[in-house]
Amino acid sequence: MVLRTARSRFFTAVMALACVAPAGLAWAGLVSGPQPGETVGAFTVTKVAGNSADGVSDGKTLCYRCRMGSRPVVMIFARTGDASLAKLVSELEKEIKEHEEEKLSGFVNMIGGDTDALKAAAAKFVKDNGVQRMAFVVPEDAENGPGNLNIAPEADLTVVCYKGGKVQASHAFKKGELNDDAIGELVEASCSLVE
Repeated sequence: MVLRTARSRFFTAVMALACVAPAGLAWAGLVSGPQPGETVGAFTVTKVAGNSADGVSDGKTLCYRCRMGSRPVVMIFARTGDASLAKLVSELEKEIKEHEEEKLSGFVNMIGGDTDALKAAAAKFVKDNGVQRMAFVVPEDAENGPGNLNIAPEADLTVVCYKGGKVQASHAFKKGELNDDAIGELVEASCSLVE
């Protein structure tokens, strides 16, 4: 009887994992951007909007990654400015405000096509969502982001957490995969940069 109960519990636990794992791992297989242990290389962007406190005027072309120096940074490459991205940015901005002393920072690279259209979309996104602490930029290599960062063409969103230029965490999502659980995990990854 005891053995049967133990087997039954084991079977239930395995089935529960089998049902949960695909949802949690759906985005885990996609590799995009620099990976943990790698260094984030320099690349040129144009700042479009957001983070007025960073000392960079809108329209300026620069290496924003270089500007961040050795700070803890959440760097995002996004092809879609949708409600999920807005929620992620909102949650990250709360963390940036909370960890101001630790200089936690973040910026969003809009990628995927016509540079002028991306700049217009980024400016509208910042205005519509009241973004204040994260800069929105468009990389010089706007189609798939900087070649030295290996952003996957199938990744709708790539999030790289780095400190001192070295990647601590990297996550990638196909279109529609960014959900509340994933946002929670990304916020946790950003917090780990300042622990």
